[in-house]
Amino acid sequence: MGKLFGTDGIRGVVNAGLDADLAYKVGLAAAIVLAKNKKPGEKPLVTIGKDTRISGDLLKGSLISGLCTAGADVLDLGTLPTPGVAWVTVDEEADAGIVISASHNPFEHNGIKIFNGKGFKLSDELEEKIEDIVLFGSNNVPMKTHGDIGKVSYVAPKASEDYIDHLEATIDSTLGGLRILVDCANGAASATAARLFDRFSKLRTDVINADPDGVNINDRCGSTHMDALAAMVKAGGYDMGIAFDGDADRCLAVDELGSLIDGDQIMAACGLDMKNKGRLPGDTVVATVMSNLGFHVYARENGINLECTDVGDRNVLERMVEQGYRLGGEQSGHMIFLEHATTGDGQLTALQILALLKESGKRASEVFSACPRYPQVLINVPVADNDVKKAAMASPLLAQAVQREEEALAEEGRILVRPSGTEALMRVMVEAKTQETAQETAQRLADLIPSL
Repeated sequence: MGKLFGTDGIRGVVNAGLDADLAYKVGLAAAIVLAKNKKPGEKPLVTIGKDTRISGDLLKGSLISGLCTAGADVLDLGTLPTPGVAWVTVDEEADAGIVISASHNPFEHNGIKIFNGKGFKLSDELEEKIEDIVLFGSNNVPMKTHGDIGKVSYVAPKASEDYIDHLEATIDSTLGGLRILVDCANGAASATAARLFDRFSKLRTDVINADPDGVNINDRCGSTHMDALAAMVKAGGYDMGIAFDGDADRCLAVDELGSLIDGDQIMAACGLDMKNKGRLPGDTVVATVMSNLGFHVYARENGINLECTDVGDRNVLERMVEQGYRLGGEQSGHMIFLEHATTGDGQLTALQILALLKESGKRASEVFSACPRYPQVLINVPVADNDVKKAAMASPLLAQAVQREEEALAEEGRILVRPSGTEALMRVMVEAKTQETAQETAQRLADLIPSL
């Protein structure tokens, strides 16, 4: 991980770590790096979109200033979901795309994420080149003059319509007869979700939390706060509730009973459907080590191979691209349907599960609860520093204790002990058939860590 770029771009509280000056330098550096792959006299073309945070325009203006100063042309997409920016970047044959968003985080946070011209997250190598210029060379960059300065084109209405056209074309169902409630998290989906679902004239859709004011994004709504949606779906007699996060790259759902449908259950149902239709290469779904044991059991019973990567949709996507797989994601709701998108796309996911529900002729509770969810306990154990984390992970005593607990659980439980990537914590996660077993097992391991 670099000094600026984390696993999902640059993140921070605006004007307390992430400010206009940094955004300007990132835009400047990105244009310089991209120009190196252009012919003499050609300008890089960069798309840029944002979610609904109050700081979005502040950062966008600075990014655009930096891009144009270094000679890049810009397509301003306005407010658009992260996957929409990735898709438009490819559709417009741009050299890169930039998203201004902090995803599911509170409004005071924001971030800068960069896609390459193929719609995938920027490589570590290119991020490092941009980072080097920002940190060490931004004051020595020659400014373009005359006709070499970049220009901005405002293409928001057309870009969002084209993106919605693309999403609509991913299913061939009318979704007729279904009634759904959609939570836009007062985020980027507020600009597109109602228009998307209105394309399906026989689908009855109600939309909530689609009135962003700059500070209410993810505020007790969206995919990180599902309780209100669940209650409304159950009370209102809806067939399903759909929830997006702030930049709409993830999707979670609730069934007609108000029960959560998580990413594992979405992957399980969609994976089996794709397998039965011969559309699942290698009969394989890619998930992460955090996927629930219930998903593992379901996959084994239904002839699906489940490959698990480290946590992070970036790791999932890399495995999918390497092996030619088409479906992957995370329990948290990042679903990647590689046949249709190069990144997690919440609205795309919603259409896939609604089409599956409609085709099944069953209730959502029947379709998605077929994949069980084992009780899971996660205990965070504070530690002094990274050296303690390393010592714990290398400890024979911890390894032996984990082995003993795994033998006791047999095939009816799972243990994952890992260091936090961002905090001074060790995380102990245990899944078992009962909450009591999971809690007791996790506590014994957590109690051991401070003594290592």
